[in-house]
Amino acid sequence: MQSIKARGKPVPDLDALPDDDPDTYRMLRMGRTCGVFQFESPLATDMLRSMRCDRFDDLVASNALMRPGPLDAGMHKVYQRRKRGEEPVVYALPELEPILQPTYGVITYQEQVMRIAQVLAGISLAEADVLRKAVGKKDAALIKVELGKFVTKAVGRGHDRRIIEELAAQIETFGRYGFNKSHSVAYSVVSYHTAWLKCHFPAEFMAALLSSSIGDTDSVVKFINEARELGIEVLAPDVNESGYKFTVVADKRIRFGLGAIRNVGRGAIDSILGARSERPFTTLFDLCERIDLRLCNKRVLEALIHSGALDSLGGHRGQYLAILDSALQEASLKQDERITGQTSLFGTGDGGRETGGGHSLSLPNVGPLSESERLTREKEILGFYISGHPLEPYRAECELFCSSAVSSLGTWQEGGMTLGVVVTAIKRQVSKKSGAEFARLTVEDFSGSSELLVFPEAWAALSDRVRTDVPLLVKGGYSKRDQGADNPTFIVESVQRFEELRVSGQVGVELDLGEGERESGDENSLSPDLMKDVRIVAESHPGSASLEVRWNDANGTPTRLRSRSIKLAADSASLGELRALLGHDRVRLVRVGGQ
Repeated sequence: MQSIKARGKPVPDLDALPDDDPDTYRMLRMGRTCGVFQFESPLATDMLRSMRCDRFDDLVASNALMRPGPLDAGMHKVYQRRKRGEEPVVYALPELEPILQPTYGVITYQEQVMRIAQVLAGISLAEADVLRKAVGKKDAALIKVELGKFVTKAVGRGHDRRIIEELAAQIETFGRYGFNKSHSVAYSVVSYHTAWLKCHFPAEFMAALLSSSIGDTDSVVKFINEARELGIEVLAPDVNESGYKFTVVADKRIRFGLGAIRNVGRGAIDSILGARSERPFTTLFDLCERIDLRLCNKRVLEALIHSGALDSLGGHRGQYLAILDSALQEASLKQDERITGQTSLFGTGDGGRETGGGHSLSLPNVGPLSESERLTREKEILGFYISGHPLEPYRAECELFCSSAVSSLGTWQEGGMTLGVVVTAIKRQVSKKSGAEFARLTVEDFSGSSELLVFPEAWAALSDRVRTDVPLLVKGGYSKRDQGADNPTFIVESVQRFEELRVSGQVGVELDLGEGERESGDENSLSPDLMKDVRIVAESHPGSASLEVRWNDANGTPTRLRSRSIKLAADSASLGELRALLGHDRVRLVRVGGQ
């Protein structure tokens, strides 16, 4: 809310929000629940998607149904099917309809249990409340006693014993953790407010989420990925624009917070922000001269450099690292001069510093860091990659070959799975039983990070191929014995480097020519000039990838042709030249063969 106000937007009154905003419910049905209170888990996301959530009562019911009792009884599935109209709503007794009609005949709240007991057994609300408390406290012995009374009294009032006993069994299952409606409504109000803010103020909402997670790398990675999915760009930190927390700088742009940079403490950040309040920093030297070097030492400056926070000051990270010691030494001397009141012979009376940077140093003529080193250092300081990702050149292969994302790990699945990852840490261990070496790999993709296990036999074959910061296609799965475990371990069976995948014949290049690149007189031929240029590109970048061409004939029928003679390397150089020739969207990688 503070971010919304700071940007000059009207601050919404959450207490006055209508609870029927269609855009908010559309967002929830689409599964965009990251950051929404009580609905971030895969189960909750699937619940809203499956029931086609379109009203506040669905949030209330979902909050109540996502508890062990209702889940064990499958009540959530019944609710979903009935709301979708796939299963008729039925009531065991006519007296139950007024009680269970709002929840499609499904016992969802403790209050419904009270009302059922009162109506069918004729007991007072005070007596029914004893049963409710037993359910709420999961007191199995008390539930059994109270349900016995319920069955006896309900049957005594003429109800069918079989039906009453079935109801009692439902209530007993529900009692493993049944929720009361008042709590569920309170939770759902917060759920709706967070969902509404995410829908209507996505940048401000995601910035607040990121700020609340400073220090929790896994959460920050998850939220940055969610922001990007929403079309919001999360920019690297910047000493001239970042605050301590994540800051919204435009409708679709969030600036990284300085407080999330490792080795940069609050005192150093306050010094930077204080100096910046006078005027923006113009160069590395200007920055060093104006901040408190007792708080912003070399370690802090190196962290700022590797995080990208100085990228806007006219140089690159390689230059800053090369000149940093000299810049700090000169800045320290000038600060000492100011403290002692000395001035230089041609100074301006402010300790020798001239406005605009009166220093004797300039950035050295050195090359930039390699992309690999830049990203590795960035990862060390921020905990993740922000200006790029080692997997980025292989995003198309990830989409083609990967069946799962890292963020989905931790839930047991049957069958094999394929991941596209970068290994960020390798922990070698020795089995106490056999003495053989095995490994635990920390891996990351665009969605988050996790740990994988490589057993000794597989590790013996794979250890030479697994390196940190090298993009890999990993195949594996879960052990049968882990079925039902809270956090099963993914077992690696094989790995393949993505750079090898492109030369193995499993990846092809597809050109989508649409309708405009055929000879005007022959609907089945392609422009010779165009194909000549394509062949030149292929010959300049020889490789093993096949070339396929797609177009629509005069009748609009899709046609595909795979060249028998043209093979090329499916690398960034060849793809770049083909995209320059045909347009970016007309050139893509495709999967070849059945692997």
